[in-house]
Formats: sequence, C-alpha cells, structure tokens
Amino acid sequence: MKILVDENIPKRTVELLRENGHLVNDLRGISDQGIDDTEVWNKVLTLQALLITTDKGFTLYRNEPHFGILIVRLKQPNLAKIHAHVMLALKLHKPEEWSNLTLVMRDAVQSEYRYHPET
Repeated sequence: MKILVDENIPKRTVELLRENGHLVNDLRGISDQGIDDTEVWNKVLTLQALLITTDKGFTLYRNEPHFGILIVRLKQPNLAKIHAHVMLALKLHKPEEWSNLTLVMRDAVQSEYRYHPET
C-alpha cells in the first residue's frame, strides 16, 4: 500500500511499515518537510496514498474522494503511543478498505467516516 506520513509519525513506525512491504513516503528530512496542509493534501492525492498524521485539520478533507486518512489524536501523545495506534489501525483495516475512509484513533475509542460520492 502507498502511504504518506507526516513529520509527526515516529521513524520506528515508518521503518516497520516499510519492512511490512508498504511504499512509504516520509515528509521528514526532505524538502517537503514543513509544507502547509494544502500542499500535503495535494501530494497525497498525487501519490494516491493513505495519509498518516496527528494533524486533526485533515478531517476537513473527509468529504472529498481520497485514498485514506489516518489521524492519531491522543491526550498525552508520545512516540510509543502514536506507533501503537498506527499499527492497530492498519490491523483493523485491510489495504483495500482505506479508500475514502477517514479514521481518527483516540486513546480509548476510534471514529470512522467513509466518504460516499453521490451517484
């Protein structure tokens, strides 16, 4: 699965995703680091990738066609907790299930929203 991770996702998570066969683009440490959310969104659409972030602002795009949005929103986040929530989310949903799915992982609960284009 193609994945774009925002700078706030742990390197450990990126490495494990790659070890598991995912094609991961990491914004950290490249010229795209620090680009604004609109540019991140355009990049994820161009790549046709699942976006993994801790930035709740990306819920604004849940009513647009996309390739998946995973947002980790924890009260007291740390690298280990973020990593664990990302890995759990990817266990809960198969790659083919991410299209148009917005998943917000919180401490104890999660919320899902699936965009359904009008026919």
